[in-house]
Amino acid sequence: MIRVAIVDDHAIVRAGLRQYLSEQVDLRVTGEAANGREALELLRGGEVDVLVMDLSMPEHGGVDALSAIKARVPELPVLILSGFPEAHYATTLLRQGASGYLNKECDPEDILTAIRTVARGRRYITPAVAELLAEGLSGDSDKLPHELLSERELQVFLRLAKGETVSAMADSMCLSVKTVSTYRSRVLEKMKLASNSELTYYALKNGLIQ
Repeated sequence: MIRVAIVDDHAIVRAGLRQYLSEQVDLRVTGEAANGREALELLRGGEVDVLVMDLSMPEHGGVDALSAIKARVPELPVLILSGFPEAHYATTLLRQGASGYLNKECDPEDILTAIRTVARGRRYITPAVAELLAEGLSGDSDKLPHELLSERELQVFLRLAKGETVSAMADSMCLSVKTVSTYRSRVLEKMKLASNSELTYYALKNGLIQ
């Protein structure tokens, strides 16, 4: 029996997934959470074999949550089920520890296959993601600027793009204001942008925030 936890800020999505997964004899939903913070609380119980998680969530979104989860439970498979197309986040999150990435428009059967695959300790790679990974082997020249950011830089970039202040980020990420400011400077330099508003425009233009 594979124990699955669902992390999504939409109750209707969690209910639909729970119903669908409960119809499978080898799967059991053992927990639900509406954001990354609640997901971390769930994991304290230890009753989870696979975490199925959305990316776009308030209060500790998927990118931040993945980092925190892998730091606490590095061996836990995390399957990202997102409304964002694979091209926007898949390769970056796979590099940062996700076991698989699916777009919410996928065939429901793909979700079952993905859960069973990552539960066996393997990665689940769709043909679209495999193509993106293959393209990435050609080097950094074809990558978009945000794909060159480190895990922490990506977190800071997305928070800045959503309008979060440096001081608020420092509090929530348990970092000093100086450290966050340094990350902000690195992000702007790597992405060749000049201001937070340009970061926001870039994120919206590339479909990285809604």
